[in-house]
Amino acid sequence: MIQKFIELGEGYADIYELIDLGHRMPDRIQHAIAFYSEKNGQPVASLSLVMKPAYNDKFQPIYICREGIPNPHEKPNQRFDLYKQMAENAGKEVTEFTIKPSHLFPETELFYQHLIGILRMNKFIAPLT
Repeated sequence: MIQKFIELGEGYADIYELIDLGHRMPDRIQHAIAFYSEKNGQPVASLSLVMKPAYNDKFQPIYICREGIPNPHEKPNQRFDLYKQMAENAGKEVTEFTIKPSHLFPETELFYQHLIGILRMNKFIAPLT
């Protein structure tokens, strides 16, 4: 199975697209994940939805808003609360990981490969076959 991150953006408004995706397809949400890191010395969160593959598909999308909002443990914010509420409405808990920030990787694609490794190692997505 091919797993791939689909970045919706880095800004505050992109979070609402991610939340809307979750509201429209709650049955496809496999995991709701918050990745915590730092950006420009500030604690930030990347919010993500690991989706179940579409019917008989061998592609698993992982939607993400990279480093777009403040870390809610450091600075509570409404965007995270809306994301968490959407996940709970879909019957999911938000799983949290602390990770290296994306700017430490020479390419964004390498950052996403790193995250896929973390998700596979923790059995959140299937191994390569």
